[in-house]
Order: sequence, then structure tokens, then C-alpha cells
Amino acid sequence: MKASIKTARITPKKLNLIAEMVRGKDVILALNLMKFTPKKGAKVMEKLLTSAVSNAVNNFKQEKDTLYIKEIYVTKAPTLKRSVPISRGRMHPILKRNAHATIMLAVKEAPVKKGSAEPKAEVKAKKVKQPATKKSTKSTKAKA
Repeated sequence: MKASIKTARITPKKLNLIAEMVRGKDVILALNLMKFTPKKGAKVMEKLLTSAVSNAVNNFKQEKDTLYIKEIYVTKAPTLKRSVPISRGRMHPILKRNAHATIMLAVKEAPVKKGSAEPKAEVKAKKVKQPATKKSTKSTKAKA
């Protein structure tokens, strides 16, 4: 269950700030964080996360409440190169950076409650032989 955006017109550095903020969090919490974060990257990532959740719900029949962000990463995309003319016929470069972003979702495991009706499978512990320790030769030679 994943979604990705290619060549978003925002720098990877700005997008990565939002990615770090929501990495590993529940989907609902992450959406709320992005909704109230006043950054351009938050809008882009919110749209991407909404797409990933829709993919999970429609294609994989998952519930929105049980999802969390398993992986989220941002990489560089091709840079647009522009320039500004300055005196004496020279140019100053302007680099308009772009980013790729990918979100992967996973389903939370249900916590096992103590005293549940389900019987636990008992695991028999194997006995591990301890290696024999050697006595130091100094003590045996000193006694002889």
C-alpha cells in the first residue's frame, strides 16, 4: 500500500522536514499534524498521504484506523536551471529544485491482551550445553 509523487516543485529539504515529522505515526494523527502545519510541504505530503490511504482502503480493503506510516522518503528530482542576467553580459544561475516522495503504509498489529480467551502456544525451551571451561595450567602446576 503505497503512493508516490514525482517531480514536485518543492525542494527536497523542505519536503523532508514534514517527512521526519510524521515518519512512523498513525495515519489519522499524521493527517491532523499536516493539516495544521503552516508549510508548503505539509500540503503536498497531506495530498500524498490521502492518496496512499485511498489506495489502501479501495484496493486492499483495509480500515483507515488500522494504518500507520511504515516508510516515507524524499529524494532529489531533476533540477530546472534558470539564470538572471547581470552586468557586462554575465549570468547568475538559479537552481529550481524538485523532489520525488514516496509513502508506504502498513497495518498495525492488534495488541495481545492478558487473559484473553485464545490459548497461547507453549514453546519448549531447548537445553543448551555450556562449553566446558578449562582450568588454568598455573594452578595445577603449582600444586605438583
